[in-house]
Amino acid sequence: MTHLLILFFATFSGAFMATVPPGLLNMNAAKISVEKGKLNGIIFSIGVAITVILQAYIAVIISKFLHNNPAFVGVLLKVALGVFALLGIYFFAMAKEWIKPKKKAKPKISKRNSFFKGVFLAAINLLTIPYYSGMNAMWKASGWIKFQVWDILVFILAAGCGTFAVLYLYTVYFNKLEKKSNGFSKNSNYIISALMLLLFIITLIRVYNH
Repeated sequence: MTHLLILFFATFSGAFMATVPPGLLNMNAAKISVEKGKLNGIIFSIGVAITVILQAYIAVIISKFLHNNPAFVGVLLKVALGVFALLGIYFFAMAKEWIKPKKKAKPKISKRNSFFKGVFLAAINLLTIPYYSGMNAMWKASGWIKFQVWDILVFILAAGCGTFAVLYLYTVYFNKLEKKSNGFSKNSNYIISALMLLLFIITLIRVYNH
């Protein structure tokens, strides 16, 4: 039971910090909240969270496949090294050179359903699956997760809840967050960069021990 609590907290925190920096999903949640009301913003956020849960499950399947097929692991671990290194540098650069974006004129209100818009925008976010696949591998190496039903359920639900928590904050407290977005985003990018560095180190160790 204890390891499930640790798993939930660790995955929730990872999902939360990955969603904090202003981007396509959270800024759309804020925009929909302003233009259509908070309820629509929350519905949009639920659509995103459900999609993230599905993507996290796919990430677990990929991690399980790699774990059960060691022949693929060697090559993919080296590819992962490059991915984690680039992501770490990218987020570190964003933190060092963060400039608060200028306010833009409000775009026209979309007539599409808020829920399915959230599903669509989350689905086209191509980094989600490799991010959670890497996180799953890291938790596996740490002994926090096993390929069992409860572990998988906790992992994917924590990923969805962590994502929804950030989108909810953007939806309900956008005006307050907007005023603090500069330092908030800068610190978040540093944390994500550190997480990518940790993933890089763990992957590097696995490459040499493979």
